[in-house]
Amino acid sequence: MYLNRSSRAALGTAAAVAALLVTGCGAEVESGAADAAAATVQRCGEPVEYTVPERAVAYEGGSADKLFALGLADRVHGYVMPPANPPVTESPWASDYAKVEMLSDDLLNKEVVVNAKADLVVAGWNSGFSEERGITPEILDRLGIQSFMHTESCYNYPGFPQKVTPFEALYSDLERLGKIFRVEDRAAEVVTGLKERVAKVQREAPQGDPVPVFLYDSGTDQAFTAGAQVPPTDVIRLAGGRNIFADLQERWTRVTWESVAEAAPEVIMIMDYGDQPAQEKIEFLRESPHTRDLPAVKQDKFFILDYNEGISGPRNVDGLEKFAEYLRTHGH
Repeated sequence: MYLNRSSRAALGTAAAVAALLVTGCGAEVESGAADAAAATVQRCGEPVEYTVPERAVAYEGGSADKLFALGLADRVHGYVMPPANPPVTESPWASDYAKVEMLSDDLLNKEVVVNAKADLVVAGWNSGFSEERGITPEILDRLGIQSFMHTESCYNYPGFPQKVTPFEALYSDLERLGKIFRVEDRAAEVVTGLKERVAKVQREAPQGDPVPVFLYDSGTDQAFTAGAQVPPTDVIRLAGGRNIFADLQERWTRVTWESVAEAAPEVIMIMDYGDQPAQEKIEFLRESPHTRDLPAVKQDKFFILDYNEGISGPRNVDGLEKFAEYLRTHGH
């Protein structure tokens, strides 16, 4: 998962990439879009000019899902999928993944992007883009490769931070990508559909005090959990629960077991990914002296959230609907 780290990025606007060939496949892109003026779109808090991409590279399921949801498979060259991500065959867009190239099963790096002749890279700040690994929007700008960052990850992007609630960030990304690829109408349809599903969940959410929920990602000495700035907090809130660490203005962060025990969560949400099955995490919580007496553990109230329902992407709403159903049947 993702740890925050302060860093500094200089100004930079994406250079235009030459020889753009606009095809008629996938989502409908306005004819002559390649010759049109560049579209100015926010990259976190920075206005950047984008030309229409033809060879986009997506990092992780959330990035690829956003592009595929907009009907842009024909403009995606490939994807980088680290081991934590569940198999792409489980995605609602499995057929789109099958049409494009898997470029790497490791973390995002500059060499993969350059070798792919990418003209756009979609990833998150410190969850894909990384100063430590030498792949940042600024570096790609100098190479003439456009980049787009998940708004959810912009909370601590140096120089150009942006802070919005995680679901609003999801809608914003779909709208911004729609503008970049000149498929604004399709983006508006997708966002409207997602908002309607969320509104239905809210109408049906349990009344009364929100159920206190603890998201357990990993960790033994300390717990790695979700702060205010990541999608599970909105999944919990919109379903009628309350993330016990929603007051932490962080993304993914570490907390003490004492603070978990003090909050007395009545439901534990398990983030499911990688090579540690969710059931192993549940067994740890049942056996650990820090957690075995928590109300949620004693009452066996565990909800498993799929990795791609917990990172920014359209599957956040799938996770919301599933968790809302769980709370309706296993709440207070």
